[in-house]
Amino acid sequence: MEFNFKEIFTAFMVLFAVIDVVGNIPIIIDLRKKVGHIQSEKASLIAGLILIVFLFLGKSILNLIGIDVNSFAVAGAFILFFIALEMILGITLYKEDEHTAHTASIFPLAFPLIAGPGSLTTLLAIRAEFKTENIVVAIIINVIFIYLVLKTSARIERAIGSSGIGIIRKVFGVVLLAIAVKLFTSNIKVLL
Repeated sequence: MEFNFKEIFTAFMVLFAVIDVVGNIPIIIDLRKKVGHIQSEKASLIAGLILIVFLFLGKSILNLIGIDVNSFAVAGAFILFFIALEMILGITLYKEDEHTAHTASIFPLAFPLIAGPGSLTTLLAIRAEFKTENIVVAIIINVIFIYLVLKTSARIERAIGSSGIGIIRKVFGVVLLAIAVKLFTSNIKVLL
């Protein structure tokens, strides 16, 4: 195992931007109001488990259906691009289904809000660039951060305010847009 702080930090920031748990605080608060209690531990653990399992098995699944990692990374770049547009422009391109009180911690919170298409695609895309152990550490740090945000979402909203959350969301949107462009350009060269 070869841990690299720069890779861990970069992978953490990429996943943090894609998962956008701070930007999702309004959604989390709305979910709490609709269903009551959300099990923060359960949601965080399930999301972390989904991310780690996909990190290790995602490539095998792709190989099984005949898709290479570079093609998946280019597709992921498009998904990240649209997520970034949502964050920057404040529009909604993808609408969630209705949820029930019994499964709210798992669906839609753990999946697809935290471990959704964007984060799963990002995992395979960054796996092409970073060592697996560094990505696992980045996932674990993100899961800890997600747990803390879920536990303190109401306090964070009061402290930052809705305009502060909006600013953070737009800043991470620009970062995510730059990441999408980099993923696209670095992987499209391999395909062409």
